[in-house]
Amino acid sequence: MSDLLEIKKIIEAQGQAWEEFKRTNDELLKAKAEGKAVADIEAKLAKISDSMDALAELKNEFDEVLKKIGRPENGQAKGENDLQVECKSFNAMLRADLQSKGRAVSEVDVETYQQYKSGFFKLVRTGNLESLSADERKAMSVGSDPDGGYLVPAPTVGHIVAKVYEQSVIRQLASVQTISTNELEGIVDNDEAEAGWVAEMDARNDTGTPQVGKYRIEAHEMYAQPKVTQKLIDDAAVDVEVWLAGKVADKFARVEGAAFMTGNGVGKPRGIFAYPTAATGDDTRAWGTFEHVKTGANGDFHTTKADPLQDLIGAFRDRYLQNATFLMRREVRTKIRKMKEATSDRYLWEPSLQAGQPDRLLGYPARVDQYVPALSAGSLSLGFGDFREAYTIVDRIGIRTLRDPYTAKPYIRFYSTRRTGGGAVNFEAVKFLQFAS
Repeated sequence: MSDLLEIKKIIEAQGQAWEEFKRTNDELLKAKAEGKAVADIEAKLAKISDSMDALAELKNEFDEVLKKIGRPENGQAKGENDLQVECKSFNAMLRADLQSKGRAVSEVDVETYQQYKSGFFKLVRTGNLESLSADERKAMSVGSDPDGGYLVPAPTVGHIVAKVYEQSVIRQLASVQTISTNELEGIVDNDEAEAGWVAEMDARNDTGTPQVGKYRIEAHEMYAQPKVTQKLIDDAAVDVEVWLAGKVADKFARVEGAAFMTGNGVGKPRGIFAYPTAATGDDTRAWGTFEHVKTGANGDFHTTKADPLQDLIGAFRDRYLQNATFLMRREVRTKIRKMKEATSDRYLWEPSLQAGQPDRLLGYPARVDQYVPALSAGSLSLGFGDFREAYTIVDRIGIRTLRDPYTAKPYIRFYSTRRTGGGAVNFEAVKFLQFAS
């Protein structure tokens, strides 16, 4: 109940701030038209905008809490307990890991998994195999690697994945596929097969064959190395599982968040904003190139009107608009908040005043991510479209951790690795606003 009351207060504050923002912006526009000094009004408007940013961040955090409250348990069949579900997930990770190394595939039972899980967290605390029981040492051999490190138990992997998801806007928008190999291959159908109507007795002419190609998305290895003092992990009050999941997830989220947006594809994912773009439409543009619409000004919007945004929406085939979302930098959002429709004088931006719902721009959901390219002359600092159709993220199941007490004394490092990748698969489903004349 306290959470619901808190988000109600935040939404009310958002509504009040938005009304004050509009009044102040109208005052600014009027003062400019009359040739009056505007420095004080601009400073006031910037302060209100910062307040709206802070309230939006708070609301996003509460929205995620509400989502988790309403999220059902995944992967649990009727009659299975938590340990059985964990064991099933661990075996899936184990199979993928062994297959990738060309080793014989084996599975563990619930009892062995329980010993493995217990032994893993004892090793995290002590680093000493002798601190484990004989059964735990035997169980640990199933998840060990000749190069060092152990597979992280299923619930901790789940916590890491969930935390990364919460911090990653692109993961929430894109298609995410879990794989057991090192890459995902798929079919690209970038042409529509011809079809038509025919009477019952008419001859059937051959229809055209669509042009079909392949895409391949490789899962690249990424790592995180959170470090801690031995004193901290010796403290019985510290939940080592929660600590490890939180630290690893935070570092993974930051590294992959940048790569999924602007990565060059060399040893890392290729970001959706890192592909070539052109001003030509879908009918004539080469596959592998996204479309962009220019704003008319370098590093800015040409006017305060909505023309470039309307042109961007108008460039789409209808089927991609149903699930379309705006994705932009925070400073772009600040500029758009001030913009109005040319005919109605109505503001384009609609802050969300409902729990669990995003802000909207021209009626479409709008999200902010600072990994979008920074605003500058010629930058692609706003994307729009169906990101789930356009971009695919692949995660190879399993995370491996190596305890390293030597290279950063007196700290202990936990070198954790996972494999993930990303790439564009549909170059019509998303388009970009290029801040250029």
